[in-house]
Order: sequence, then C-alpha cells, then structure tokens
Amino acid sequence: MANRILIVDDAAFMRMMIRDILSKNGYEVVGEAPDGAQAVEKFKELKPDLITMDITMPEMDGISALKEIRKIDPNAKVIMCSAMGQQAMVIDAIQAGAKDFIVKPFQADRVIEAIKKTLG
Repeated sequence: MANRILIVDDAAFMRMMIRDILSKNGYEVVGEAPDGAQAVEKFKELKPDLITMDITMPEMDGISALKEIRKIDPNAKVIMCSAMGQQAMVIDAIQAGAKDFIVKPFQADRVIEAIKKTLG
C-alpha cells in the first residue's frame, strides 16, 4: 500500500510541486491544506502516514500546527518545508518534533530522501 501523505503549504504552486514529486515516486497524496489550522483538522480526518508542513503560513504557522498534531499523535511524522534563511525556525521545528526538513525551492531527490528516511 502506498504511503499516505498530507501536504500543507499556503502556496498552491508549492503544494502542486510537492504533489507532483510524490505522485511520480509512488506516494499517495490524501489531502492538502493551505494553513496550519486546516492541517490539524485534515490530520484528524485523514490520519496520513506523513505530513509535509510549510513553516510560514497565515492563520496558524507550521510550528504551531506541528505542536497541535503531536498532541493528537505523539508519533506523527512531519517534515518541515522552509525557505532559505529560516534556520532558527527549522531548529524550533526539530525541537517541537519534526523529523526532518526540506528547503525551498524543492529538489525532488532531496524530498524523496527525507520522506524515505522519515517513513523508515
């Protein structure tokens, strides 16, 4: 069975890019969310195997959403997505329980490597 992934990013273009990379590599994208608040709701509803989570978003940022999701499921697997120059936020995310992070602009092989590593 394909691993089920939830994509969270406020930019539709970024979600499309990640969806494209994942689909081409045999992963099933079960849902998408444009902000952290919706990510938490979708996580409860869809129970994905993994989440790719943008750090900076409106409504609720990725780190807050990560913390909420980890309250629901301490074993949730989340990979943070950050723009260049967000090192401090990436450190916060890892401390909050993120398993890995990928940097924008995305490189397909790095995205797949992070997902494979995280899913074990």
